[in-house]
Amino acid sequence: MKPLKVAIAGLGTIGRTVARSLNRGMQGLELAAAAVGDREKARAWLEKEGISTPLVGLEELPERADIIIEAAPASVFERVIRPALDAGKTAVVLSSGALLRKPELVELANAKGARLVVPSGGLLGLDAVLAAAEGTIHSVRMTTRKPPGGLVGAPHLEKNGISLEGLKEPLRVFSGTAREAVAGFPANVNVVATVSLAGIGPERTTIEIWADPTVTRNCHKIEVESDSARFTVETEVLPSENPKTGRIVALSVVAALRKLTSTLRIGT
Repeated sequence: MKPLKVAIAGLGTIGRTVARSLNRGMQGLELAAAAVGDREKARAWLEKEGISTPLVGLEELPERADIIIEAAPASVFERVIRPALDAGKTAVVLSSGALLRKPELVELANAKGARLVVPSGGLLGLDAVLAAAEGTIHSVRMTTRKPPGGLVGAPHLEKNGISLEGLKEPLRVFSGTAREAVAGFPANVNVVATVSLAGIGPERTTIEIWADPTVTRNCHKIEVESDSARFTVETEVLPSENPKTGRIVALSVVAALRKLTSTLRIGT
């Protein structure tokens, strides 16, 4: 079969990991293009890695690829996703919180025969949430603890005058629904958006967010009560070079890509 062409919007921590994996070879997939803000920097990195792929504008990605990966700054989310869906392509979404703010994108994908794929990211247990949702889920509670540096700059902190400078002990900085969390921490808690999409929605999924100087990893705890199972899943994710993103997030994108073309698919 002809390989599916993959384009990456953004060559930061996530985009680079995906580009390396595609360059090494992935069944049924090939890197077709990348779109970046700083082409000179990106070109130097590609040459260093021995990766040959054109650098193009965001608007060119749908005509060059079957699968478009959104790994760019949140400010260009719609410029990446909307054209991809409009062209009937598969869009791999990292900023799952944006889907809560833009539900019409799901409707657009349905109308155009496109697909939205949301990788598991830094979450374990997402398969169990999806399975439980086929029955009745009574509650989903999440607790996230991050080193203070992983939360700095969040709108919720700035709006409420919460300073994390010199923090010596854990501080709960938020408690509320997934929808509220995504609005207040758009670059920090896509994990809770993903859980809510898999389970009982952003209004019924709740989360506490802690700035915790005693941890060096992004820690997520999910507690689910359902008619089929009660389970608690705890994950400690090593931060990447970008403290707001866990190292496993990029690897989950690679795993999601493999699943698209794999003969043997493991997991829900």
